[in-house]
Amino acid sequence: MPDYIFFMHDDARDGEIDWEPYLMGRKVDGSFEGGSAIGNGVCVRKSGEVPPLTSHLTGYIRVSADDLNHAKSMLAGNPHFEAGGTVEIRELLRTD
Repeated sequence: MPDYIFFMHDDARDGEIDWEPYLMGRKVDGSFEGGSAIGNGVCVRKSGEVPPLTSHLTGYIRVSADDLNHAKSMLAGNPHFEAGGTVEIRELLRTD
């Protein structure tokens, strides 16, 4: 089963967001693979000009899903999505 990552952008409407019910649902159905808020950091590279930090990402959730449509269906109840925020979904490609 493929893994997907949901990147939460910083454009949700202001207000208190309760993640516990959503995350518990993902844990109960077995799709939750981890996640976290994203804090400050830096971009680094060995040589050349360093690009700016991608500052519009605020958190991520990793899930297992049958396909992209299944992953999209998992946004129902996601508090960031429900608050009008953008969620970017990317497949995590396996290298093995």
